[in-house]
Amino acid sequence: MRITIVGGGIAGLASALSLHAAGFEPRVCEAARAIEAVGVGINLLPHAARELAELGLADELAAVALQPRRLSYRDRDGAPVWEEPLGLDAGYRWPQYSVHRGRLHLLLLAAVRERLGPDALRTGLRFQRFEQSADGVRAHFLDRASGTEVTEESDLLVGSDGIDSAVRAQLHPGEGTSHWNGVHMWRGVAPYPHILGGRSIVVAGGNPGAKFVAYPIEDPTTEGGDALMNWVLEVRHPPSATPLDRSNRRIPAAEAHAGLAGWHLPWIDLPTLVGNSSAIFEYPMLDRDPLPRWSFGRVTLLGDAAHPMFPMGMNGGSQSVVDARVLAWCLAREHDPMTALRRYEELRRPTTNAVVLGNRALGPEEIIARAARHGGPLPADEAEAIAHHYKKLARATVSQVNSHPSWTVTREAADRTG
Repeated sequence: MRITIVGGGIAGLASALSLHAAGFEPRVCEAARAIEAVGVGINLLPHAARELAELGLADELAAVALQPRRLSYRDRDGAPVWEEPLGLDAGYRWPQYSVHRGRLHLLLLAAVRERLGPDALRTGLRFQRFEQSADGVRAHFLDRASGTEVTEESDLLVGSDGIDSAVRAQLHPGEGTSHWNGVHMWRGVAPYPHILGGRSIVVAGGNPGAKFVAYPIEDPTTEGGDALMNWVLEVRHPPSATPLDRSNRRIPAAEAHAGLAGWHLPWIDLPTLVGNSSAIFEYPMLDRDPLPRWSFGRVTLLGDAAHPMFPMGMNGGSQSVVDARVLAWCLAREHDPMTALRRYEELRRPTTNAVVLGNRALGPEEIIARAARHGGPLPADEAEAIAHHYKKLARATVSQVNSHPSWTVTREAADRTG
């Protein structure tokens, strides 16, 4: 079965690897002219680390990523509010990983080219539209180099083209623009020593627009040296009649210093962190309303195209990886591909839609929001209940991740799809 994947990001490449492992013939079409190691940090929670490990990428991932050991919530003055262990330390059978998004992207790209061949991904193709019939899908792309139209014929089409998905727009033409909560994220990466004992993800502050986040994504190359620290400052802008700037503008160092001037966290030197940052960029915090439907005939959505969410619980990328695995599993188990797409949606859409709405309600970061309102840490059982509820919502508790049956397609099922 031939499957066209629109979008060569993390979700699209994970889909290609999953579908190939299940015996299908995926082909990825990406709008960018080249895939490069760009971006900042990303976290892969244990439910995603399990799926990548079962795809045979555990060693490669461990070589480029760092395993954080604890999540530490702090107040505006840097004092502890609540902490919990992460990954293996929390009892998961798989780690949690913090990694540079660009390095993860290139890892997946190398695996796609090695396993599927050099022609499995084509760059510089901007999706325009699709048509489908009872027998297949024809996708139309603009070749950005030549300006000509390119068509791809396949049995299925998977829209994995991000929050502004053109595939989603064709499936839901009246949806409108994405939802902004008034917050921008200033994001940077800088050489900086480990903080709070090392291997910690630190979230300080309270409500969205008044938070600072820092976590390492690479250990020091030499003992006593600097780690590579990913950091985020959330800033809230007043309402404006002008259109939202989504250019990911570069923040001058002076502006970043001014934005952080009101923060005094005793365990990190913020001026040095800003000074060490090679570049600082601004990203609006965006999501979209949950959809009532992803799949239409032979076309479906996956990853941020299906469920873009606020980054409250480090779940966006992780849920996309799980999407990819479940899609391949469903296609391998059903003889009718359209039935398989409906089954994939039945399994994934309720969970991811719940996470989207949960993140709008602050997800696990409700812990520090309540602490800020109350003027001090919450009782431990109250904080634990908030954290556990969110994990259960995302189907990511220790018991859920460790005990659910594998999404790996058996060799017999893969042979039936060939």
